[in-house]
Amino acid sequence: MSPAAPADFPVLLQAFFSDHLLRQRHASPNTVLAYRNTFRLLLRFAVPRLARAPSRLSLADLDAALLGDFLDHLRRERHNSARSRNARLAALHSFFRWVALNEPAHALLCQRVLAIPSQRSARGIVEFLVEDEAAALLDAPDTTTWIGRRDRALLLLAVQTGLRVSELAALRRQDVTLGAGAHVRCYGKGRKLRCTPLRREVVKVLQAWLRERPPTPEAPLFPSSRGRTISVDAVEQRVAKHIAAARNCCPSLRAKRVTPHTLRHTAAMDLLRHGVDPTVIALWLGHESTETTQMYLHADMHLKEQALARTTPTGATPGRFRPDDALLAFLDGL
Repeated sequence: MSPAAPADFPVLLQAFFSDHLLRQRHASPNTVLAYRNTFRLLLRFAVPRLARAPSRLSLADLDAALLGDFLDHLRRERHNSARSRNARLAALHSFFRWVALNEPAHALLCQRVLAIPSQRSARGIVEFLVEDEAAALLDAPDTTTWIGRRDRALLLLAVQTGLRVSELAALRRQDVTLGAGAHVRCYGKGRKLRCTPLRREVVKVLQAWLRERPPTPEAPLFPSSRGRTISVDAVEQRVAKHIAAARNCCPSLRAKRVTPHTLRHTAAMDLLRHGVDPTVIALWLGHESTETTQMYLHADMHLKEQALARTTPTGATPGRFRPDDALLAFLDGL
């Protein structure tokens, strides 16, 4: 039996995170977290197959064939969408691109991994909540409890501002201004700072909620039950819990899959329905490009019906094609 290849993968992976991502690129915490989760999933998949501990893996073990099987596993076993699968692949590509530059001896292996293509997928219709559905969701939390009051404040802020779930979870008390020109401040993708104004009813709910919170500026705005920063997974679980309760009084919710991102879409559609320009909506949501906001124009049938009502009828009379030949009539009847 030939000796096993040296366990160079742990050293390379640690250098990729500590030196490349954190020191050189100053990657955002969300980027580091996404890349970390990708490699955790990869190691959980690879270790049983290779019968070797993660700290004893070599880069040669993680060839294009194994990574292709891992990506297929994400789709089949974990039921990830093509977009989620492609996001994992982007993290792997980033790592192997860095390895190719720093360890030329592995250039051929890296080239094969970098040749793994992204998957194309059809973009579905944007899911959002109409007014009655949003009201049912906001009424679902039990406001006689501390957690219920926290959840209602969080949901109301999400529906009105359209913040991403990671942005909601990261908010601190100092990020909210409730006086004149009330607004919430957050850092979005690309570390872009943006301020989003707040409606009066949201201000009242947040004022009541902050009276229950310590005055420390750095304290989490929506803490966990232990007082720590609430996790993204916890927010997703709370939304799922309250949607399940809201379905009892709002049957239309039973046909919808609602996630925290659905609340972001709800805020965008509310702005669009009230005549706000898509360019302003892109700035409101922190989109990198206004092209991303175009998907909301396709989501609401009411907007399309309004556009149709402004058009001029053609004046054409309805009719049906009738072939003047027996053979054509036969083919038409098939």
